[in-house]
Amino acid sequence: MTPHSQRTPEQSRILRLLRDRGPCTRAELVSLTGVSRSRLAGELDELATVGLVQRDGPGVSRGGRPSPLVALADDLRFVGVDLGATSVAVGVANSRLDLLAFVEEPVDIRDGPRKVLAQVRDLITKVSGEVGTDRPSGIGIGVPGPVSYRDGVPVSPPLMPGWHHYPLRDQVAREYGCPVTVDNDVNLMAVGERWGGVAKGMDDFLFVKIGTGIGSALVMNGAVYRGIAGCAGDIGHIRVDDEPLCPCGSRGCLEATFGGAALARQATAAATSSESTVLADLLARNGVLTAVDVGVAARHGDPVAVRLIRSGGQRLGNVLAGLVNFMNPPLVVVSGGVSRLGHVLLAEIRQTVYSRAMPLATGNLPIVLSEIGETAGVLGAVVAASDQIFSTL
Repeated sequence: MTPHSQRTPEQSRILRLLRDRGPCTRAELVSLTGVSRSRLAGELDELATVGLVQRDGPGVSRGGRPSPLVALADDLRFVGVDLGATSVAVGVANSRLDLLAFVEEPVDIRDGPRKVLAQVRDLITKVSGEVGTDRPSGIGIGVPGPVSYRDGVPVSPPLMPGWHHYPLRDQVAREYGCPVTVDNDVNLMAVGERWGGVAKGMDDFLFVKIGTGIGSALVMNGAVYRGIAGCAGDIGHIRVDDEPLCPCGSRGCLEATFGGAALARQATAAATSSESTVLADLLARNGVLTAVDVGVAARHGDPVAVRLIRSGGQRLGNVLAGLVNFMNPPLVVVSGGVSRLGHVLLAEIRQTVYSRAMPLATGNLPIVLSEIGETAGVLGAVVAASDQIFSTL
């Protein structure tokens, strides 16, 4: 067996237990996995041979000589890449998925694979150098568009011209000589939220990202539900109006009326028409307007900015109300750059969902902001990378 070969079901359970719980004694692993001592010994020997587990000192004594602990290998390193429409974040984690290094930079996904991936390589080199590793054990990549999870390629992503069917997983795997997994960025943010955020340990919840685009992820029974083709949760292209034209080719999509790009467009129109003097001043000062500027104007009491935020919150809330009725989740987590517009946005989303969804579905439903923010996607990507190593490769 090689480091990249397929694991037995017992080996997969052992590796995940050591990742999730930390070092264990052999007796604990026997109890937790249900395998015999002799079978466990054989599985651990194979995993040690390929450098995935190691002895980790004595455990706690229970009256006799303390049993030695088994742990994941210290030198395992997982790289996570959270590739958005306007920014890219890269981090590297150890075997317990503690982030050891993290970096984030602006990017324009429309520049295409060659230029964007060159920047990603530079960032992987930077964070790897900070922790003293020259080759990742596995890499997880999130991209802002639909992904064929089976093939590891983006499929007709509206925000990613030039990326359709680009062999992202296979190219990166060849370059780094390790397993690579590619998924939609919102799916990985939800995984990260379940690992270390407000949804930690929850088996069911709804995750929503409001960024340049809008997307969601449905976590059910502890796993992201992707649907038969991998595009479940793409709420950004639910029609909520007759206009404007969306990059996907349809009109009136939620994303086209209330994503970061939509807010910037609406704010610019308000500034250039003199409808908002606050936004006009920000435009004159900065040259362009972004969703962040809308938040700044709202905090200065600009009624136009407040109206834009409330209108968007209502549109998103109406869509979420339908999802809440359908899914009946115990928690809704809202994240993404636009989610940081402040209390006005979250209050509008909550009010709309609570008033439009069925009372039975919303009676005990928290709708909260993510607490791990920009690291959620990277954290989810390293979880996915370790899952790939610890299961079928």
